[in-house]
Amino acid sequence: MEVNGSRVAHIPVLAGTLAEQINLPPDGVMVDATIGYGGHSLLFGKTLGPEGVIIGLDVDKKAIQRARSRLKELACKVVLLNSNFSEIAEQVRGQGVERCDFILADLGLCSAQLADEGYGLSFQTNMPLDMRIDQRIKTTAADIVNQADESSLADLIYKYGQDRASRRIARFIVRHRRGEPITTTGQLAALVCKALGQPAKGRRSRIHPATRTFQALRIAVNDELDNLAKLLEAAVEVLKKNGYIAVISYHSLEDRLVKHNFRQNDKENIYRILTKKPLIASRDEIAENPRARSAKLRIAQKKMTC
Repeated sequence: MEVNGSRVAHIPVLAGTLAEQINLPPDGVMVDATIGYGGHSLLFGKTLGPEGVIIGLDVDKKAIQRARSRLKELACKVVLLNSNFSEIAEQVRGQGVERCDFILADLGLCSAQLADEGYGLSFQTNMPLDMRIDQRIKTTAADIVNQADESSLADLIYKYGQDRASRRIARFIVRHRRGEPITTTGQLAALVCKALGQPAKGRRSRIHPATRTFQALRIAVNDELDNLAKLLEAAVEVLKKNGYIAVISYHSLEDRLVKHNFRQNDKENIYRILTKKPLIASRDEIAENPRARSAKLRIAQKKMTC
């Protein structure tokens, strides 16, 4: 299956690297905290026998449907739940499982989500400005850009987008919305380009001027960092002794949270860090799957003495 002529959405990032680092027993329990297309679960599921279990979580109902179709031939038991990974402890125990051997969280978006107008995530195509991956969330990105005061909007873009021009961008947004509301991704992207004095096309940089602003709004709408912090906190209780946790992040805010959590748990003799530095994709993998370019993989193992 293709998405806009691309198979990128179906290629699990750093899959080979993960397989080299982690071995599951045939009766192992894996929690894929972001099931997505099910690519990582398919890889590990092939090593599990009938006694093995995969519990897949995702806030995106469409992802659950895609993964169910992809994983249906596995010998192991597969349970897919429409849930945020911040609820991992409750969801795992709700399946009668006390502890698991492996927790995996790939924090990236897939191409299908970016291309789907229902999510309103992309500045490459003009679509409704939404950004809710979980449709149960009430506040959209359009709500934020049209209702937040200028100072709060600037702080949000700086905090979650790390854009030094956040105040200028916020000023342009507020000025524009006085005349008409900002309702599409195209409108917002054009405003950010105008604020930064950069063209939307024909740029020298491969990074679009609106990238940081869109990242900031998506993080805010989906409460991504708070949910990640809750996942990392709960993982200690959910993992078995000798169990693994692996997180693939795509920007420094996510990676910093993971790094600090792993280091703190290592300091408290709970985890053994298996990746002193994050593992990254090879040139060959990036050529095949460009979204792997910014991926960073960190892995830790729960100690036997914990």
